[in-house]
Amino acid sequence: MDYGKFRYQQSKKHSHRKTIDVKEVKVRPNIDKHDLELKIRNIKRFLEQGNKAKVTMFFRGREIVRPELGMQVFERIIESLEGKYNIENKPKLQGKSMTMVISPK
Repeated sequence: MDYGKFRYQQSKKHSHRKTIDVKEVKVRPNIDKHDLELKIRNIKRFLEQGNKAKVTMFFRGREIVRPELGMQVFERIIESLEGKYNIENKPKLQGKSMTMVISPK
């Protein structure tokens, strides 16, 4: 057996890199309190597993006229995740959707 090949295989065994996935959670601007708590619980679970979480809010029809309702939902999400996690991308409106990315510290 080639010694170089052996060393390469040994180095592959020892390097255990974890890939970071981006998990997506979709919400609506008029989401109920209990439903939002469930989504926040899912976000926390994704972050504790070492993944990033992308929160996407879709506006349908005339909901786009009042993006401040969407910002209120994002503020509640940020408030509940305060301290433990980093907000990578602040919520911003892009077309008919608003997105935010959260990562573990």
